[in-house]
Amino acid sequence: MSTNAMIELALDRVDWNDLAGNQEQLPRVFTPGEVLMPESGFMRGHGTFVEEENIVASVAGVIEKVNKLISVRPLKSRYVGEIGDVVVARVLEVGQKRWRVDTNSRLDSTLLLSSVNLPGGELRRRSAEDEQMMRHYLDEGDLISAEVQNIFEEGTLSLYTRSLKYGKLSQGMLVKVFPALVKRRKMHFHNLPCGASVILGNNGYIWIAPTKGEEQEGGEGGFVQNLNEVVPRSEREVIARLRNCILALAKCKLMLYDTSIQYAYEESLKYEPRELLQQHVMFDIGQQTQARLRDVDLVD
Repeated sequence: MSTNAMIELALDRVDWNDLAGNQEQLPRVFTPGEVLMPESGFMRGHGTFVEEENIVASVAGVIEKVNKLISVRPLKSRYVGEIGDVVVARVLEVGQKRWRVDTNSRLDSTLLLSSVNLPGGELRRRSAEDEQMMRHYLDEGDLISAEVQNIFEEGTLSLYTRSLKYGKLSQGMLVKVFPALVKRRKMHFHNLPCGASVILGNNGYIWIAPTKGEEQEGGEGGFVQNLNEVVPRSEREVIARLRNCILALAKCKLMLYDTSIQYAYEESLKYEPRELLQQHVMFDIGQQTQARLRDVDLVD
């Protein structure tokens, strides 16, 4: 049994003339141990340390200056949460009056029992019976959408889901990308014209699911899953195509938001969903999407 494999060299995918022409516009990337500047007159920030009266980079990244503060923003890092961020998280453990969840950050995050809606959206104090029913509300392995409510001193994030748009996620697909690729917007919940809903988590976790009707949203405090409901094949193909488009945009290091994802989906319709996993198709979709986004910026 033989299969055909397509292998492309990185040398063939880089436009060296274009890269050389824009060299002056590209930010300087510092490597660990490289001297940034003398310490005198400056303060060291994240990603730096002091050695022999010089500020030295401790991570690989680009330099950032805020007045006298010098820091290095790493090219790749774990999610660093901010209050108000929308995140997609997975429940790891059910504890006493709290859940421990994974948000792709350096430390596990916390979701308190008092920070979730009760089934039906009931408003009252949490009782001992509610604590006994915690595993019935959210169990290990469940995926949720939430918002960052607070950040503790050690860096642990405190989440809350006290809104009917947050809560347990039903049938869908989870896609993981670098958090820096998710563009910060006022809205991170989108119903795309292609017939699917997307939650763009600031932590790099993206949730794709079939679009719900108005009668299906809310009503149970964010605890309905409907795992026995059959998702039609056409909707599953849309979800699979969106997933591959998001991976293609991430491969090309393009920012992820509703417009870029929708453009990538439209550009991908000339391919079969399984063809979107090929390297040259990914770069073709990325280039076409980038060109359309550039045209929109010029018009605006």
